Amino acid sequence: MAAVSLRLGDLVWGKLGRYPPWPGKIVNPPKDLKKPRGKKCFFVKFFGTEDHAWIKVEQLKPYHAHKEEMIKINKGKRFQQAVDAVEEFLRRAKGKDQDLTIPESSTVKGMMAGPMAAFKWQPTASEPVKDADPHFHHFLLSQTEKPAVCYQAITKKLKICEEETGSTSIQAADSTAVNGSITPTDKKIGFLGLGLMGSGIVSNLLKMGHTVTVWNRTAEKEGARLGRTPAEVVSTCDITFACVSDPKAAKDLVLGPSGVLQGIRPGKCYVDMSTVDADTVTELAQVIVSRGGRFLEAPVSGNQQLSNDGMLVILAAGDRGLYEDCSSCFQAMGKTSFFLGEVGNAAKMMLIVNMVQGSFMATIAEGLTLAQVTGQSQQTLLDILNQGQLASIFLDQKCQNILQGNFKPDFYLKYIQKDLRLAIALGDAVNHPTPMAAAANEVYKRAKALDQSDNDMSAVYRAYIH
Repeated sequence: MAAVSLRLGDLVWGKLGRYPPWPGKIVNPPKDLKKPRGKKCFFVKFFGTEDHAWIKVEQLKPYHAHKEEMIKINKGKRFQQAVDAVEEFLRRAKGKDQDLTIPESSTVKGMMAGPMAAFKWQPTASEPVKDADPHFHHFLLSQTEKPAVCYQAITKKLKICEEETGSTSIQAADSTAVNGSITPTDKKIGFLGLGLMGSGIVSNLLKMGHTVTVWNRTAEKEGARLGRTPAEVVSTCDITFACVSDPKAAKDLVLGPSGVLQGIRPGKCYVDMSTVDADTVTELAQVIVSRGGRFLEAPVSGNQQLSNDGMLVILAAGDRGLYEDCSSCFQAMGKTSFFLGEVGNAAKMMLIVNMVQGSFMATIAEGLTLAQVTGQSQQTLLDILNQGQLASIFLDQKCQNILQGNFKPDFYLKYIQKDLRLAIALGDAVNHPTPMAAAANEVYKRAKALDQSDNDMSAVYRAYIH
């Protein structure tokens, strides 16, 4: 949304993150509620709910000027109830500028303890609704109350603070927050690995009120500080998640010096979210369980943007009880999760999913280059594809990357090639042919030879033009 000139009392459409615009009114915040630092924002009371939030000015639009547009794109029942509430407000106001009353609830009092407040929008009619609760809910995110030293943010929304104990622990200042049916677990959560996926996952765990202790194997990664070992994280947390790059990294994290295994004792839980082969994850499960620990594999389907948005798809297998214990965490980081049975099944399914995705990406690149060399418009090809049965966000985003020459990594090319290689090996193990994946793998290997490893997977396009 473009920035607009707004003032106290204006009716607006407010938008937060990936959620649809919602009607509200700019009002005065509670007296003791601090305004977030940074960009200009307004405090908005939303119609049809009991919610209110600070919303950046660029995420606001005037109500009347955009009413018709918004009603066309949002059809949910609760959305219509909110619009009806606005119209009723206008009828009752009769031209008078009336403030909406902010209820003095426990959530409002809780907001006064932190520097910012926000919420998640109710899903639209096209999105799954997990409960029948008609209200939105607040969440809070701030640093710990008495940090000794704060380091550079992992992401713009996430800060790591070193407490007096020297631990690298991240907490929500007030964990009374819930999002829809999500009530944060009271278990202590650990997270190992703050790469493209891990940073977004941790940020969403925090938003939903979880207390998270983090560790990253590369001290300089995104300014994160290596404040403790994996063993120490596991020993002090109830459930520790890990998300690293490949089978070697996953094994080193568990079996290496001061690794996860040294912190495992009866009852400790370990959830590996890395995309690896079934043999690797089975080996890790065996050593964790041998020490009395509980193990779950939970690789995720998605990319950096979906990780930031909390819209990953989680594929889990192993300890069913641990899967249930991770419920609030999975809801915070993903839009859905699947339990696939015994250890190894999630690894296999994840490799198959990424095999399909990687092969499709190679085909997209091949089509765009063929269009170019035969004198056809690449943009027109994309327009045609977007109007047909292949239309998807993935197709559009990756083609736009190519057309704009923007290969900033959202899913590293080197990792999709790794997944193709592991998927081909999976096929070999059961004597099943994977010729399409094998052909795509060769193209990615060519792209890696052209120094595209650390670019986005869409950079496979460059393998066809060199």
